[in-house]
Amino acid sequence: MRLVHTSDWHLGHTLHEISRRAEHLAFFDWLLGRLEALAADALLVAGDIFDTSNPSAEAQADFYEFLAAARRRVPGMDIVLIGGNHDSASRLDAPEPLLHAFGVRVVGGLPRSDGGGIDYAKLIVPLKDKAGIEVAKVVAMPFLRPADLPVIKEEGVDALVEGVRRVYADVIAHAERVRAPGQALLAMGHLYMTGTAISELSERKILGGNQHALPADLFPESLVYVALGHLHLAQVVTRESIRYSGSPIPLSMAEIDYLHQVCVVDIHDGKLVSVASEPIPRKVDLLRVPTKASPLAEVEAALVAMASRTHLPPDEWPIIEVPVLLEQPEPALRSKIEKALEGKGVRLARISTRYTGTGQALADALPKASLNDLQPEDLLRQRWAREHEGEPPADLLAAYHQLLGEAQADPEAA
Repeated sequence: MRLVHTSDWHLGHTLHEISRRAEHLAFFDWLLGRLEALAADALLVAGDIFDTSNPSAEAQADFYEFLAAARRRVPGMDIVLIGGNHDSASRLDAPEPLLHAFGVRVVGGLPRSDGGGIDYAKLIVPLKDKAGIEVAKVVAMPFLRPADLPVIKEEGVDALVEGVRRVYADVIAHAERVRAPGQALLAMGHLYMTGTAISELSERKILGGNQHALPADLFPESLVYVALGHLHLAQVVTRESIRYSGSPIPLSMAEIDYLHQVCVVDIHDGKLVSVASEPIPRKVDLLRVPTKASPLAEVEAALVAMASRTHLPPDEWPIIEVPVLLEQPEPALRSKIEKALEGKGVRLARISTRYTGTGQALADALPKASLNDLQPEDLLRQRWAREHEGEPPADLLAAYHQLLGEAQADPEAA
């Protein structure tokens, strides 16, 4: 059978208030074409379907239209989606009974049975080949929030990491027991693994922060393939069969040079045959001009020298960041930058300023952080530093992230 693995769509995303909808729709058009051409048996989407827990009606409509188009274009393909840390588990789970009737399986949050235990039947999803024969099972594990984990109070044990490990071990062991001989066993997850590269500007810290990286031995060798989400840079984790597919578009200026892709996974006789990367065409360029902070006169000259893109539709104009090196505050900075960009057919996302530090107050030399660039934990740490010495206690951070996770999971209750 052939699987296509993708993740971290972040539908509804804006970059410094610039909509990314045109890029997402272009990705969907491309993906539908590739699913059809590849004759895919299953599509695995490993979390962060939406950019926020309360996505716009437009973002939700685009999502459902994609699912409908995928069902029309590749009728026999299984579709499995899990919730990520940006998603509302309850919002994703609400239409699951309806979607299930159309062959789409959605696991927004960790499902529980009436008795309070894990509902294995909802987590372990069968996958069929073109003949309609079940040839694999996938453990579709959504992002696990602290409230999902068992209470662990063992000395010297990280309760969050060990809690995630035990949930995965429990579900994978159950999947091993219920799979038929010869069936492949796969897993999906939305989590941060050790030994990986992250994009600090756009990947929200999860669990107790990115210091709570999970070990790769979470996934036993019996798993033929592990489809991961959360990290936007496509990468392998310890072995070829454990992979982050990465996001389909760059979600911050730090991701300009990322190669975006989906993973095409071939399995035969219950074993992994190959994993290939399918590069995703970039609909909209992200630019940093000049490439590093430079004096204003040099910046203006570089912007004036840019080729015009006005021949493109406005929603396909490049998104640009302009880094400037200043000796002192420049009140007319934005107007000068905008004048240099007139007629260029680009969208200005951000002007980043850096000061030389010569003959100026210390406060002026400090980098100015935009609220959009800060994570909730950053604000907690800043508040703590104002009133206390040292770092916030680990138990405070854990409690904070649990509260934050609950708020993100159910924004209406929050």
